[in-house]
Formats: sequence, structure tokens, C-alpha cells
Amino acid sequence: MSRRRKALHRSILPDPRFHSTLVTELVGVVLKQGKKTIAEQIVYTALDMLDKKVEGKETPLEKFELCLENIKPRVEVKSRRVGGANYQVPIDVAPERQVALAIRWITTYSQAKKGKPMMIALATELLDAFDNTGSSVKKKEDTHKMAEANKAFAHYRW
Repeated sequence: MSRRRKALHRSILPDPRFHSTLVTELVGVVLKQGKKTIAEQIVYTALDMLDKKVEGKETPLEKFELCLENIKPRVEVKSRRVGGANYQVPIDVAPERQVALAIRWITTYSQAKKGKPMMIALATELLDAFDNTGSSVKKKEDTHKMAEANKAFAHYRW
């Protein structure tokens, strides 16, 4: 992390199908070895599967946004060194980082499901996130529990 100034964030172009930058970010995280069309196929197929499994009037993009909303962490802990001791200090998470963490957790736990094609694994992880169950939601809850347990060290925040 730079000590001089904030890093400049590049603007992301929206994806061609849903016209959403969130889907573009998901495609970028799923991307392997520069094969973007394959990553787009995986993401679009997973979103279509999510749309079929979940009943409702929402579009697949709105369902995906609800999944992300269920996974986004509000607080996390950062290690701070004070007086020779390390403290886990709870801090609020910036909105951009919330989205980045949620997308990263979804793809990480989808890739961990061995023996399944990525599109099916991603669809099941999104379905679990929509229902507030699954590994990525558990990761969010664990992060919140860790922050709650270390609330006593909040005064070390700076």
C-alpha cells in the first residue's frame, strides 16, 4: 500500500450482456490465463442457472446483486502493532473493498468444489448466497464475529 497518495482506480467497462460493471468484475476474477470468452461463458451460464432456480420477477442481474449484498462484509480486522504487541483492530470496510471481497470469496469457494464444472459450482455458490447459506456467507459471518470479539481494541484504529 502506498504511503504517499491514494492509488488511482481505473474505470471498468460494463459487460455486453447485462451492462453491469459488477458482472465485469466477476468475469475478471473468474478469468484464467487470459481466456476472457470462456470466463464470460462461465459467468453468464451461472447467472442463467441462478435465474432458473430462483423464482421471482427480478432479472438475473438483480438476483446477483442480492447475492453480493448477502456476502459483503461490513467490518473486518486489521493487524496493528502497538508497543511490541499485535492487535486485531476492527475497521469498517470501504464499499469498493466490500464488493471485491464478496466476489473473491464467491469464486474461491466455487473453485474449491472439486469434481464440478466451474459454471455449476459458481451457480450453486450464488444460489447458496441468495439463500443466506453456504461457504461465502459463513466467511462473512466469521469475519464479523472476529471483529466483534476484538471490539475492545477499536481505540487503536487510525
